[in-house]
Amino acid sequence: MSVPDPKDPQDSKDIQDPDALEAAALATRSLQGLSTELTARVPQLLEAMRSVGTGLELHSTLDRICETAAELAGARYAAIGVVDETGTGLSDFVTYGVGFEEAAAIGRRPDGHRGLLGRLIQHPEPLRLTDLSADPHFAGFPAHHPPMRTFLGVPIQVQGEIFGNLYLTEKSGGADFNDYDLHMLRVLATEAGIAIGNARLYEAARQRERWIDGSVAVTTALLSGGDADDALEVVAEQARHLADSAAGIVLLPAEEGGLEIVAVSTDDAGSVLGVVIPPESPVVATLLEGEAVFMEDAATDARMITKLAERYGPSMMLPLHSGGRVLGALATPRARGGRPFTEAERTLATQFASQAALALMMAEAQRDRERLAVYEDRDRIARDLHDLVIQRLFATGMMLEGAQRQSIVPEVQRGVGKAVDELDVTIQEIRTAIFALQQEPAEVPSGLRTRVLREINMAAVPLGFRPAHRFVGPVDALVGEVTGKNLIAALREALSNAFRHAEASSIEVVVDATVQLPDGSQGVRLTVADNGVGIPEGGRRSGLRNLRRRAEALGGSSTYGPGTGKDGGGTTVVWEAPL
Repeated sequence: MSVPDPKDPQDSKDIQDPDALEAAALATRSLQGLSTELTARVPQLLEAMRSVGTGLELHSTLDRICETAAELAGARYAAIGVVDETGTGLSDFVTYGVGFEEAAAIGRRPDGHRGLLGRLIQHPEPLRLTDLSADPHFAGFPAHHPPMRTFLGVPIQVQGEIFGNLYLTEKSGGADFNDYDLHMLRVLATEAGIAIGNARLYEAARQRERWIDGSVAVTTALLSGGDADDALEVVAEQARHLADSAAGIVLLPAEEGGLEIVAVSTDDAGSVLGVVIPPESPVVATLLEGEAVFMEDAATDARMITKLAERYGPSMMLPLHSGGRVLGALATPRARGGRPFTEAERTLATQFASQAALALMMAEAQRDRERLAVYEDRDRIARDLHDLVIQRLFATGMMLEGAQRQSIVPEVQRGVGKAVDELDVTIQEIRTAIFALQQEPAEVPSGLRTRVLREINMAAVPLGFRPAHRFVGPVDALVGEVTGKNLIAALREALSNAFRHAEASSIEVVVDATVQLPDGSQGVRLTVADNGVGIPEGGRRSGLRNLRRRAEALGGSSTYGPGTGKDGGGTTVVWEAPL
């Protein structure tokens, strides 16, 4: 241990530093002024402060503060009421000593708008009561609430602002809380304020990191060149996860006006997908002007005119706008009775929506470039077919006709004549192909049958063979657009699983639009059967869960069983939904 040397200039400066001397004197006087009882409890207080300062997750920090305060003061119950952003109520209420079953029996936690908790919010000062039920502000306990008599409450300040209040009740042995309890609880509340401030900063940093990661995932999905509907699903899923909401909803302008729900992430997507918010809705007008809409309770907000709003509470509706264009909107509603969105959450969600809109515009520009490249390639192919292939076929036909006239053998003349006729038919087919190449893709209707064949042809490349296919019934005429989109997504998932895991040498795809579902309604059934290795025990089943989720969202089902290989080897996936 080194001893300061007064002759050393630096050590002498430290000894004579007035601030250091004053701090030492204050500390000495404070220790001298402590009573014997309080001095004996100092080690316990220091240990409590050390415990409170560990960890950075906010809610676990609050739990630890409650437990530490109860042990320090010998209280049976402890709680922290977190004041909301308005400063008039509680946004969270963390307890210690009340079991899970007791809390469930009590029901809804206090909101801090009345009673003793409301008094402490309005007047954040220490409060000690021998019998809290005798206080004029006491508003009574709800049913199944445990009895409480003695009470001690102190405010918790974080960076100069009231964060909430720390409450203790029921001191052990039936005694009252004394001055020593109050003194130590105030010291603990000060340390708790520091710990909560650190936890808040850490939580805010983690929250920003999560939203940034979500924005990256959305941008990657939109620019990957995949299906646009799947990319919008990613936007909805990420928004729901990041906002901790009951649903993530993407809306795009509808043909008849208003906003149509085109992508949903929720437990009941089937009843939400395709819903159109009419143009006369005040919300639609606000969103299309590029302004966000925030609601405390969508079910009671006068601006919401659709029945869909009845199931939701706090909601954010954010415009997807970039470069002066409003491409659509993103909604993240929470369930009825859910906690309101904080100012930080609103800011992060708005930034996320702006990033998603920018990615949408970039993806749209990328698709335009790809479409232009396809048009140019189609024009080149059409010119080559017309200028080269047809001319050569025509010249070959002329040569054959000349040879036919010169031949005197009837069999040769008939054979050459048949070849000339085949060439004429080939020329007509090529001209038809040229005409199709010169048409806009939008001019050629893309029915469900065409989209199924497109998926099969795309899967043939990685598989190394072309899956067999069969259609039953008027597929294009019967299957609706929403069911068709989900069927294509299910087919893509099933073919992808077969390629990645099945090691199959044959696959059969059947689309049957004549089936009757268990509830008696008419439906469509997709069957994808392979002769691969089957599904191993304990293997991943995320793809099968996705298939089931899509089907159940529409009121259907998805199952799997033995395949078409020897002794039932491989897998057969059956996906069905109402028409």
